Amino acid sequence: MGNGSSVTVRFSSSAASGRAGASGAPSPPSAAGRATAPVVAGLVLGLLGLVVVRLPWAGDLGMHAATLQRLRHSLLDPGNPLVDADTPSPYYSPWMVLLGGLAKVSGPDVFAVLRLAAVAGLVLLVTGVWRYVRTLSAHPAAPALALLSLLLLWGTTPFAWSGFLGLTSLALTVAYPSTFTLGLAFHFWASLTSVLRRAAVPAVAAGWGVWAGLGVLWAVILLCHQFSGVVASAGAVATVVAARAARVVWRQVAVAVAVGVVVLWAWPYYDFFALFGAAGDGLEPVHRVLYGQLAPRYGLVLLGVAALVPRWWRDRRDPLVVFFLLGVVIVGAGWVSGHYSFGRALPAAVIPAQLALALAAVGAAAGAGRRWVRAGWAVLLGGALVAGGWAQSGALGYVVPRDALPGAVADRYRAPWTGYGWITPWVRYGDVVMAQGRAARQIPAYGGYTVAPGYPDFFLPDEERRVAVTEVYFEARTPEAVRRGVEREYGVRWVVDRGGGLLGDPGLRVVARGSEGLVLYEVR
Repeated sequence: MGNGSSVTVRFSSSAASGRAGASGAPSPPSAAGRATAPVVAGLVLGLLGLVVVRLPWAGDLGMHAATLQRLRHSLLDPGNPLVDADTPSPYYSPWMVLLGGLAKVSGPDVFAVLRLAAVAGLVLLVTGVWRYVRTLSAHPAAPALALLSLLLLWGTTPFAWSGFLGLTSLALTVAYPSTFTLGLAFHFWASLTSVLRRAAVPAVAAGWGVWAGLGVLWAVILLCHQFSGVVASAGAVATVVAARAARVVWRQVAVAVAVGVVVLWAWPYYDFFALFGAAGDGLEPVHRVLYGQLAPRYGLVLLGVAALVPRWWRDRRDPLVVFFLLGVVIVGAGWVSGHYSFGRALPAAVIPAQLALALAAVGAAAGAGRRWVRAGWAVLLGGALVAGGWAQSGALGYVVPRDALPGAVADRYRAPWTGYGWITPWVRYGDVVMAQGRAARQIPAYGGYTVAPGYPDFFLPDEERRVAVTEVYFEARTPEAVRRGVEREYGVRWVVDRGGGLLGDPGLRVVARGSEGLVLYEVR
């Protein structure tokens, strides 16, 4: 380091074996993979690029668009992004503040900004995977196979959730901060690996400034998407453990952590450390679904788990093995304790398994004298990628008209939500709309507020009352006087309901009808 002290850092043998395997003559399966994998990966990335153009409407996109709406109107004091309240919010991350500043200066539509965010996130993810995989193997096909594994090696039932890198999931969440954050995480792991390897040679060892920069990067990852930040932290711990760092390097690691903690503490838009009290605050019921249907959703990952076994046998501190075990511990703790939000750390178990299978297929797990082992892994990976790709083939529908798809593929397509642009001729920025469910997550994207947030909000002190009032408002037997009182209390000007259940209320007037039986009412 800076004081010239001798440092011993010995990385696991798996990375070295990957380089040795790459130097030998490739077997026919690996040669075919070297030629085919980049082409297939390029086609998949081309599909995701076309998805960015259309930007399918889904889930939380409305909340991220709402965050940009608030930042565009007030960059320094945006208030709650979903309800009319002056509270902080974890949605105001460094990445979203940067995008909000862009929207404020240049004035484009927030969805145009989200498309730029999708492009940036996708580029960061692809380059990050390439850099990190290069620290594990020098085989030419390794990065492309790793990328295909991350996108396709999941299960036979498509599953979409932010922070999960399946093709179907990424097609719907590519503009989310989670994609940008995972891209940063791969770059973080690659940089940390490089710095630890340089530490073995004092003449080229990184100085304190580099370690401080890694601490800042770690903090930015945690601030941008807290759940993906947990995954990034687990990968970083695995990298340091695999390095077998001497005592002096641990001092540098401690400095990096300390710098990161200071950045987390100093972030002005929300109190990061207050989020530790959010467990059980409405998040657990939302995330319980992550522990369901494990075999259909993640079954193909078991091949990757099998590929981790020989890595563990050769080196108990293999970085992918340690990474996987940390992920299993975190997710398992969530299952045992009932804190189902811990399930958001599932990528910490899935990613290393996916990468292990890709590396086994190119020879990271077999020397030149055992090419049949490498060929076996290649066949398994190829079959799994085909099965996983077929399971997620419905994602083609996001860029190809459904009637142009083969029948079997068209049956797997699920239409994205159409959005709430139809309310904009009436609902203005800052208007309060009474809505619930999906509508409450999407309406704020167009500038309106809702009474209850569309997602659990730890920083909103009266969240429980807002949720209860909203439920009462939409009950068929609620007296008109109660509804009028709610409207006055929260300044409600509009109501969105499904199926016309409020048509008989004389205090409401129908002004528009949208898709899926939605009705927009004006409060008289």
